[in-house]
Amino acid sequence: MKNKFLFVLLGLGIVVAGCVATVDGNNAGGLPLIKDKIQARYDRPADEIFAAAKEVVSLNGVLLNEGTIFGQTNAVNNVARTVIGNVNECRVWIRIEQVEPKISELTVQTRTRGGTSDLNLAAQLDKQIALKLVR
Repeated sequence: MKNKFLFVLLGLGIVVAGCVATVDGNNAGGLPLIKDKIQARYDRPADEIFAAAKEVVSLNGVLLNEGTIFGQTNAVNNVARTVIGNVNECRVWIRIEQVEPKISELTVQTRTRGGTSDLNLAAQLDKQIALKLVR
């Protein structure tokens, strides 16, 4: 009986203190198995979306880092751009990839300090980026 209780506590400890893969290729602390990403595709070049994402994160919070990830797959022009920032006390990771010559994919991932996700914030940032692209 005591062993079962200890195994249950151990299992809960692993779930609570997990690591989550971020869209920029690193890991962050948080609760695994929770949806924390929103993806969208735009008929724009990746550089335009990258500039809009940087501007939106800067206007809503603090832009911490921007970067480029080279060669994730064997595709010739496989370059992903990333934006990392803090918005409303949440960590925000944004990844922009050119999936086709005229189509780019945007992934917005958010995590609160407690390790949970904030999908409303991710959707809000995605919508603001889309509005920046229209202007």
